[in-house]
Amino acid sequence: MTSSKQRNHSTKLHFSVYPNGDSALDIRFNSEPSENLSRHIIGLKEYLLNKNPNNFIELIPAYQCLTIIFNPAISDSEMLSQKVQQSIQDFLKAHKNISRKPRTIRIPVCYESIFAPDISILSKHTGLSSKEIIKLHTAPSYLVHMLGFTPGFLYLGGLNPRLECPRKKNPRVRIPAGAVGIGGSQTGVYPQATPGGWQIIGQTPIQLFQPYSSHPFIADPLDIIKFYSINQAEFDDIHQSIM
Repeated sequence: MTSSKQRNHSTKLHFSVYPNGDSALDIRFNSEPSENLSRHIIGLKEYLLNKNPNNFIELIPAYQCLTIIFNPAISDSEMLSQKVQQSIQDFLKAHKNISRKPRTIRIPVCYESIFAPDISILSKHTGLSSKEIIKLHTAPSYLVHMLGFTPGFLYLGGLNPRLECPRKKNPRVRIPAGAVGIGGSQTGVYPQATPGGWQIIGQTPIQLFQPYSSHPFIADPLDIIKFYSINQAEFDDIHQSIM
């Protein structure tokens, strides 16, 4: 199946629909990641689910893409692609808003050296003191653009450019759950202990991923994250309270 490109002049969004294996389609938008694009992608996800609730197994939003997982035994890829393209055009013309109201979630972070093995690297790279780094990192309201690469990992937009720092050339084998890191122009939080290459500047004691909960993730795309600084004693108190 060849890709199909469409243009909507009212929104100035360009998109392409591509096959992704034999059971998925990628809707890729030719726009830079932004709050506006993320709102379109999440709105489109809701629109497609409401319009065709039985056609999809799962819809996965990302920075510039929405992936549709379908059952190839039920849906024909070519026919589904055509239906999806028309649905996208209808959605963009309708300017549908997302149905749920985004939440603001406050996350405590301890930036003390025991939890921040790379804050000195960030300080050397940026020329900022640890105190300045903490002040700049806790100042913004961060937009949740997407979740991945592990369940519940928060990819956040809104990092102050003064805090940008390249990822590590040699990733760590293990980063603890709750670690807060910076990778390039992004900041994020590791919900599980995993390998990782971001510069770790703090850690939160709260659980970001609870797999047996009815709502396992602390946040969803388009929610707002606010970090606030705590000391080690506060970290230990919060950690003990949720054990």
